[in-house]
Amino acid sequence: MAINDVECCDFYQVHEKVVEAVHANMPEEDELYDLAELFKVFGDSTRIKILYVLSEAEMCVCDIAQVLNMTQSAISHQLKILKQSRLVKNRREGKAVFYSLSDGHVKTIINQGLEHIEE
Repeated sequence: MAINDVECCDFYQVHEKVVEAVHANMPEEDELYDLAELFKVFGDSTRIKILYVLSEAEMCVCDIAQVLNMTQSAISHQLKILKQSRLVKNRREGKAVFYSLSDGHVKTIINQGLEHIEE
């Protein structure tokens, strides 16, 4: 039987052991909410481009704007969101501010996403 073109079982049967095991390992509701919010940040192509650029090299706003052919203002706006989400960090060197990915997890997420869409 298909509901809205999604295949379903022909009859209703709950597999209690599987349900209990999964339920026992479910993260708390607030953790799942935070995870959904994180993935919303990844839902913008400009932010994905910035994250990809920063996965290749540490860069200042001017460099990122040049690579992506965008304004510094547009880049700064997106970097603020990425920084608030703890996906990027920055360091000051004299008058320059350089951005990089916060940690290796961010690069892993980008790379695994690319692998998934290339399958």
